[in-house]
Amino acid sequence: MSPDFATKRLRATTVAIDDPGTLHKFLGEGSTAFLRHGEGIVTLGCVTQFETDYADAADVWWTEVASHIDHDSELPGTFGTGPLAVGSFAFDPEQSRSVLLVPETIIGRRAGQAWLTRISEGRVSLDLPEAAEPPTAPAGVHLVPDGVPGDKWRDLVAEVVALIRAGEISKVVLARSLKACADAPIDPRHILARLIERYPMVWTYLVAGLVGATPEMLVRREHSLVTSRVLAGTISIDPDTTDAVTQAAKLTGSGKDVAEHEFAVTSVAEALAPYCAALNVPESPSVLTLPNVMHLATDVTGVADPDVSALALAAALHPSAAVCGTPTHVAARVIAERERLDRGRYAGPVGWVDSEGDGEWAIALRGGYINPAVPDEIRIFAGAGIVADSDPDAELAETEAKFRPMLQALNLT
Repeated sequence: MSPDFATKRLRATTVAIDDPGTLHKFLGEGSTAFLRHGEGIVTLGCVTQFETDYADAADVWWTEVASHIDHDSELPGTFGTGPLAVGSFAFDPEQSRSVLLVPETIIGRRAGQAWLTRISEGRVSLDLPEAAEPPTAPAGVHLVPDGVPGDKWRDLVAEVVALIRAGEISKVVLARSLKACADAPIDPRHILARLIERYPMVWTYLVAGLVGATPEMLVRREHSLVTSRVLAGTISIDPDTTDAVTQAAKLTGSGKDVAEHEFAVTSVAEALAPYCAALNVPESPSVLTLPNVMHLATDVTGVADPDVSALALAAALHPSAAVCGTPTHVAARVIAERERLDRGRYAGPVGWVDSEGDGEWAIALRGGYINPAVPDEIRIFAGAGIVADSDPDAELAETEAKFRPMLQALNLT
């Protein structure tokens, strides 16, 4: 990107289209996706992109770019339509870079309305693109050692529990990784399609090699309404053998999981409060059931300052106690010193923001990263929140359950 690109005049045109069917069929190399229940957006091409260390810097850049976009729309004011930027941000900006890109083409669908947006420096065709060649399943996929082995990670959990019981910190979220290798480059579109098929109820994402299916919405801003779905406190389930009612009662009655959840809710509420005229925090969580786990869930809602974008709110919220710990700065230090893992953009915000500041930013969980320099490998991640009552064996089992969606997508389980 040239230094003066943000001041170039761009033209965006949005038109209503007939239902295009499955959105991810349009994805090609370099495309992005953010989908749930068949709704959301996919993008093709890139007008420009911005690499940065911090989400707030990306917000400043996008605000400048968006101010130079002239937009003609058949669907003015419709949430998610029009020019937007798609991005994925590092968990720790001291270790990894973040990216925000402005796509050339956006195909979207929401609440029965489908649309096409084109962004360019001149006039472009408004014909719907052809579907891309379907992805090929990876062959010869196998796991290889990566990061801290399970038994050593369990010992690390015990060390952190000792720190917590000594009063040095209240909660730490520890992650671990696995690496899968294949006989040829792994197509992230295949992984995305498998995740969409099995986990349609969560947000599936694909941005710059990062692909996954996350149940956690960090922040959603639609006009003045702000929502953040907080998930913390987890119990594994097997849909073929688990009594859902019994497991839900066990989860809601677990002092360890309730305490872990309360830390996460408090961190989100405190981070949102300065930007909201009103905030609603439910007194007790609900239970969110997924095919592999149950989570304690709380939807925090508020009325946001109109000058604060969804991306700025995501920057203010990250990292929450759900992915880092409490107090945040102490937990981040413990993670950096003891985890021995570069999370990259895992557990960072992933999503989109439009030219009006509306948008959706989930937390990049239940996912993995394909490094373009090593395209036949994918590193997948999972984490668990550690508190005073944590049992190392149970926390290790929780990470195994959280690995399952990606392992299924790779035909490894």
